[in-house]
Amino acid sequence: MTIERFEKGPRMSQAAATGDMVYLAGQVAADTVGTGVTAQTQQVLEQIDRLLAAAGSDKSRILSATIYLADMAGFPEMNAAWDAWVDRDEPPARATVEAKLAGPAYLVEIVVVATRSAR
Repeated sequence: MTIERFEKGPRMSQAAATGDMVYLAGQVAADTVGTGVTAQTQQVLEQIDRLLAAAGSDKSRILSATIYLADMAGFPEMNAAWDAWVDRDEPPARATVEAKLAGPAYLVEIVVVATRSAR
């Protein structure tokens, strides 16, 4: 089976797909300066939309999402941004956990697995 990699770098790809499955790397905000959980979540969701589209998928085809928050106190803010974005007719399975992220500026990281139509 062929594996496609998207936004491939020397360490990792931002997404990988095989058959009808799409796996995204953990997505974090590109601009963390002066941003809070809401803004970072919105940035991450925009990146997810972009990567899924590049792989031939979209948010209605997300099977699961794992959300990592640097501090669970940001849970309501993250949920507000998520609720404004998520496909309400096709919501994914989801887990949210508190975790120490790659750097102190990162407040949220989201990993998703989705499907696409087989090519």
